[in-house]
Amino acid sequence: MTIVPGEPGVDGLSEVVDALREWQHHEAPLQLHPGDLGWFWRFGAETTAAAVRTWSRDGRILAAGLLDGPGLLRLAIAPDAQRDEELARRLAEDVTEPERGVLPEGKANIEAPMRALVQDLLAERGWDLDEPWTPLRRDLTDPVEDPGVRIEVIGPERADVRATVQRASFDGSTFTDDHWHAMAAGPPYAGARCLVAHDDRGNAVAAVTVWSAGPGKPGLLEPMGVHREHRGRGHGTAITLAAAAALREMGSPSAVVCTPSANVGAVATYVSAGFERLPEVRDRHRKA
Repeated sequence: MTIVPGEPGVDGLSEVVDALREWQHHEAPLQLHPGDLGWFWRFGAETTAAAVRTWSRDGRILAAGLLDGPGLLRLAIAPDAQRDEELARRLAEDVTEPERGVLPEGKANIEAPMRALVQDLLAERGWDLDEPWTPLRRDLTDPVEDPGVRIEVIGPERADVRATVQRASFDGSTFTDDHWHAMAAGPPYAGARCLVAHDDRGNAVAAVTVWSAGPGKPGLLEPMGVHREHRGRGHGTAITLAAAAALREMGSPSAVVCTPSANVGAVATYVSAGFERLPEVRDRHRKA
């Protein structure tokens, strides 16, 4: 059967989320997670639907992509289809040719599983490797250490606290209470929690959102940040430990996260919280 590209629309997003959950496997290479879609959902269901692309055969989704910013496509591919030649060729054609409506002409990046055949085909078409990212994973078989600070699970009535810490942790962040409520209304948030760490003076000092893909599936940290006025005091390690504990409680066998390798502080924080560095990954990049 021929590969059929599609745009799922709002009504089809749940099917995409289910496919992404199914494709997550403990110790498998990191790829687009349902939590990535869940975090994007802060912009609302319609905006999320407009940013999602799928590739199917005989009614089964084999690949799904999220247009996560101008010129950036983040791809996930079903494990048994990552070396599928027909799928790889269709993906490479669709992302390379602007008239296909996936990526605009000029500068662009594609995040895809490193072992997928589409990586080879993009290289043949002149897509170079971009800057390295470091994936990290923590096994959750054993109980997680106590973070040593008070951890609050954020509900609707405390969305303003989560939003405030997010904006104080990331320069240029526009995250608001409304964004939190939109995110929490999406299907991926059924397996998610927002956590905020408080210091001994009661200040909200760090925050994280964790996303379960279901029992037996790796859970994702996206995003984690420390308030710029409270850095250098171990709060990043504390909130990361709390995130790992929450995912273990939700049945995740491991917790995963990915950060630019150049962000040595973030990598060190995750390592201090018991995460193990995995081999670096790189996007495919096309110059303008």
